[in-house]
Amino acid sequence: MIIATRIVLIILGALTGFKIADSSLVNYIGTDSVLLSSSIIFFGIIAGGGLGYIIGGIVGRAFQEVLNWLTARLHKMSGVDLVIGVIGLVVGLLIAFFMSFGLMQIPQMGPYLIILTLLIMGYLGAFSALRKKDDLAHFLHISSAGTPGSIERSNPKIIDTSTIIDGRIIDIYNTGFIEGAIVLPQFVLNELQNIADSSDSLRRNRGRRGLDILNTLQNEKNGHIQITQKDYPDIPAVDSKLVQLAKDMRGTIVTVDYNLNKVARLQGVLVLNVNELANALKTIVLPGEDMRVKVVREGKEHGQGLGYLDDGTMIVVEDGRKLIGKDIDTEVTSVLQTPAGRMVFVKPKR
Repeated sequence: MIIATRIVLIILGALTGFKIADSSLVNYIGTDSVLLSSSIIFFGIIAGGGLGYIIGGIVGRAFQEVLNWLTARLHKMSGVDLVIGVIGLVVGLLIAFFMSFGLMQIPQMGPYLIILTLLIMGYLGAFSALRKKDDLAHFLHISSAGTPGSIERSNPKIIDTSTIIDGRIIDIYNTGFIEGAIVLPQFVLNELQNIADSSDSLRRNRGRRGLDILNTLQNEKNGHIQITQKDYPDIPAVDSKLVQLAKDMRGTIVTVDYNLNKVARLQGVLVLNVNELANALKTIVLPGEDMRVKVVREGKEHGQGLGYLDDGTMIVVEDGRKLIGKDIDTEVTSVLQTPAGRMVFVKPKR
């Protein structure tokens, strides 16, 4: 870029130097000496070209820095932000174009005022459009989070790290209970990669399991993950970023994190909690029903035994400690629903 700028300014400088030298010969010096005239013109060309070389280096470096800055900004912007910015720029330029008819009537300063108006109105149009990008994106039916408009129309499901590592999202999605696009924020993927690179073996295995689940989900026949680059540098916590992203995309968070579930719902964000879905699908038992239970271990309270249903529901057996390892007939006495799941209390039938 610097070389190209220098070449252009050297040519312009040389032409300018030639014009000045030639004009000086005609209007001021008026010499008849061919050698002197040629020398003056040659000096003018060399001086103009040299000055163009110096100015070209300065302008070229400045232009290169501006271009690098603009490229970095465009790289950080999502495609939708860019489209909205261009729309605002065009609207601003159109307004400036109509204003230019009045500015053309101003003598001498008119052309300069038109150029200044074009620059100001173009900037204001793009700036205003980006400030109101969420409203414009909703009006134009495109996603303000940086992904095509097909995402938010179907209520995108934004998955967090806990859901990925949990793995049940694959079966839930394949059954058709979750419709629409699955959106994976880049900051969630970064967090998962950090977990997979952890020095702690347990965290490392969890992270690698999550990456394997992502690959499986992406390769499923009906699965399609859309990664969004939308980030919030001013928000340090990943959970808070997820809530803000769900607001911007008008989407739903899919999680197994109890705290994220509560925080998101307090802020009016829809949440699909996989654990709540699993609890809702567990077998319903009522007090007074008979149940065949295998006591597998002792409970926390004195004399209690514990068993489990096929879906993982915990069964607390009264006076079941002495029956560990046996299949017994029991009667349901009560059912307790907790945030961690459902617990069934039974007593052996005598």
